[in-house]
Amino acid sequence: MLLPILLILASCAFLFLGAELLVRGGSSLALKLGLTPLVVGLTVVAYGTSTPELLVSLKAAFAGNPDIAIGNVVGSNIFNIAVILGLSALVLPIKTNLQVLKWDAPLVVLATLLVPLTFLDGVVSSFEGACLVLAALLYTWWAIRLARRDERLGHEAHVDVPEIRRRPSVVLDLLKIVAGLAVLAFSSRILVENAVVVAKIAGLSDTVIGLTIIAAGTSMPELATSMVAALRGQSDIALGNVLGSSLFNLFFVLGGAAVVAPVSTSGLQIFDLVALAVITTLMLPFLFTGRSLNRVEGGILFLSYLIYLGVMWPK
Repeated sequence: MLLPILLILASCAFLFLGAELLVRGGSSLALKLGLTPLVVGLTVVAYGTSTPELLVSLKAAFAGNPDIAIGNVVGSNIFNIAVILGLSALVLPIKTNLQVLKWDAPLVVLATLLVPLTFLDGVVSSFEGACLVLAALLYTWWAIRLARRDERLGHEAHVDVPEIRRRPSVVLDLLKIVAGLAVLAFSSRILVENAVVVAKIAGLSDTVIGLTIIAAGTSMPELATSMVAALRGQSDIALGNVLGSSLFNLFFVLGGAAVVAPVSTSGLQIFDLVALAVITTLMLPFLFTGRSLNRVEGGILFLSYLIYLGVMWPK
């Protein structure tokens, strides 16, 4: 039992390392190819930090563990909003801007309420998965178009683009990307395999493991990014990272896994979906009141995760 747990912890650390390599190499290469920092932030960085969720869910779908795939998506989104956003606000109150209030946050809530409709028949089919992937691509296209419009209008935009040195060559950037993907692929396999072992030994379902251990593990890049941003006072990075990752999980991660193999949702409890909807919806009025997410509201979000674990785990 101890060895699988240690391997799970080690794989979570390597997921963070792999995502870091992928984001930095991809960002540097994209800037060298002429993409603007804003577009890089909306594409390479946003998708890069969510790559662990994607690879773990794809691995689970390939391995015939659909409960882990669906649990990872639902659990990661609950973790993103309740824990990452909550802790970030506890570190420093997060200010919001009109763009977030008008589009991004409501879209996350809307997707959270509508995507579970694909669960009603007990499975997310390959066709439904393809529709979700298409939604992810359309959202990416729309976000990039909106960002370029704002740049033309001279609006200030804050995005999460790592410090990039100009000296490294394109070859080094490519090596970072390849190494990052290799580390992510290897660590995601180790994480899924050992999570299944722990689940069987402890008598826990694959869904519970996906909702908790794997969800938290694959969210480490987002947690690190948002916490560092909060410590630096970069509110919109912390908030944008959580919102973008949540949409990516619902559309691309779940959709991609379903395209590989239809994802059964039978392991999910109604309580899990209600918790996801309530926690995500709770975020919206918090962001609107005072145009910020203060420490008290962040504490409530974090407390909601502890309540969720307290109710869900015994079941």
